[in-house]
Amino acid sequence: MREVDVLGVRVEMPSNQPLVLLREVTGERYLPIWIGAVEATAIAFAQQGVVPPRPLTHDLLKDILEATGNELAEVQIVDVKDGVFFANLVFASGVEVSARPSDSIAIALRTGARVVCADEVLAEAGVAVPAEQEDEVERFREFLDQVTPEDFESL
Repeated sequence: MREVDVLGVRVEMPSNQPLVLLREVTGERYLPIWIGAVEATAIAFAQQGVVPPRPLTHDLLKDILEATGNELAEVQIVDVKDGVFFANLVFASGVEVSARPSDSIAIALRTGARVVCADEVLAEAGVAVPAEQEDEVERFREFLDQVTPEDFESL
């Protein structure tokens, strides 16, 4: 397993489909995962520190974990089959729960849990970005700094 950073969410054109972009911490591969608009908003909220007046689903799950003393140790992106990604929530107790990567990432961002990805998933679905393309990646980072959760509400 390799640790990945959550770079953020964006909308892929022309399909208008949101995706979350991950990058391996000690490598040059990026992992795009297409997700739903609600999950994109949840991830963007967490990254921007937006606290809704009432807890949204991922906030509620974080509150339940805290109230019951169950610490989320890490999120593992474990498989990809026919373009569908699979993840596990791994708790400090050793219990693992299967979940969608988008929900898992939204919870990890709220709890501070690390996100890791199976080497096989990165090998199959990861995209290596050579150094000469880093300018494009930097433009994407600038986009992420300026995008707001409201940008995903009309999707």
